[in-house]
Amino acid sequence: MKEKLKNIATVQVGYSFRSRLEASYSGDVAVIQMKDLLQDNTVNCGGLMKIDMEAVKVHHLVQKGDLVFRSRGQVTTASVILEDPGKAVVAAPLLRIRVTRPEKVLPEYLNWYISQRDAQAFFTSKADGTVQKMISKLTIEDLEVVLPSLEQQKNIVELASLSSREQKILKTLAEKRQQYIEIILMQIAKGWPEASFLLAHATRGIEHG
Repeated sequence: MKEKLKNIATVQVGYSFRSRLEASYSGDVAVIQMKDLLQDNTVNCGGLMKIDMEAVKVHHLVQKGDLVFRSRGQVTTASVILEDPGKAVVAAPLLRIRVTRPEKVLPEYLNWYISQRDAQAFFTSKADGTVQKMISKLTIEDLEVVLPSLEQQKNIVELASLSSREQKILKTLAEKRQQYIEIILMQIAKGWPEASFLLAHATRGIEHG
């Protein structure tokens, strides 16, 4: 089953500040900015800037489960808020996506789907601008989302998370091995006799890979 995003969620333009944001120790409103969106497509709510801000309308406030969409730049994906952000708003040009049909879609699944090839191809075909892509609110609302059952959505999100974690571990191991080999190569260059044995042992897995 497919549904347009506007039938399962609302899209709201981020709060447009008239001047440069200034952090305030006495501020009671947190602001989600581009820098708070992590590479794993989640929002880092632990270090949000707090500012002094006069009366904030309720519809500007974000909540757990909301998605924050990057509407400009080369990367047009979303990040999901997995913890209570407190009293916080999203700063423009970011957009806020809020699921309105939880019986049809999980926020985490929608967040995952937006980063997939089909959705990205759709955004690319509709993007404005040549140097910097810009995705409009109307374009996001027109995105068709494939909706399996909630149980399947949950499984997809969990498997995607495990796969991402595995890739991070493999990348870390590869970097550690590269550093180890570089140390051994330097030892060989300096004439250490035992270094050649260590290099043969370290590269055995590479030769048989």
